[in-house]
Amino acid sequence: MEFIGIVLLGIASGWVINYLADTLPLKRRLSGPICLNCHEALAWQEYFLMRACPHCEAKRSLRTWIVLCLTPVVALFLYLFPPARLGFWIGFGLIIYFAIIAVIDIEYRAILLIINILGGIIGLLIGLKIRSVTDTLLGGVAGFVIMLGLYYFGILFNRLIGRIRKIEVEEVALGLGDVYLMGGLGLMLGWPEVVGGMLIAILLGGIVSGLIILVSWLVRRYRPMQAIPYAPFLIIAAIIMIYIPKQ
Repeated sequence: MEFIGIVLLGIASGWVINYLADTLPLKRRLSGPICLNCHEALAWQEYFLMRACPHCEAKRSLRTWIVLCLTPVVALFLYLFPPARLGFWIGFGLIIYFAIIAVIDIEYRAILLIINILGGIIGLLIGLKIRSVTDTLLGGVAGFVIMLGLYYFGILFNRLIGRIRKIEVEEVALGLGDVYLMGGLGLMLGWPEVVGGMLIAILLGGIVSGLIILVSWLVRRYRPMQAIPYAPFLIIAAIIMIYIPKQ
């Protein structure tokens, strides 16, 4: 019976992730569900029964189904193998928060301010739970400052490339949302683990970027200076640092 309850919790969490990822980027607040295709309001019954939009007949996105399928699996895995430093409930709640950030950043290339504010609070509480006040605050400051430096470096790099190629480069690899996100993650990771987390994120970002460039070149759709969402790499790095037991 416990396993059934955990699976149902995972499914319910999937609904929450999908709902927030559908509404927050467009409404910037909690509201009734809307169609992502035509942006018309949907009845709650239509939304939760996964029916096509009555206005434009658009079906639910593939992401909706992926999230609903993955969250029960993740919930069950964390229940069987809870993170040592967080336990199941905090660990799974943090995964829900991470998933909301990742989905929104992938689909909209944005990390909302309200989510980063919440992340700062969560990061501080988790940091204080597993380490000292000093290490927690140092981690937050280090994560914010280092990422801010990378943000401005990206702007200067784009300007330099634009002058060399005599083109205007609008996309940047990092946004201020990533900077604030890393500040919250830095509070979770603390000092000096925040450094390891950032190195993992940079490595993952470089590998994935290289693969995207290779595939784009092979299919002849390569676009120079194409930026990709960076929050998922920061989140994966944080999960590795927080959830995997240290020897």
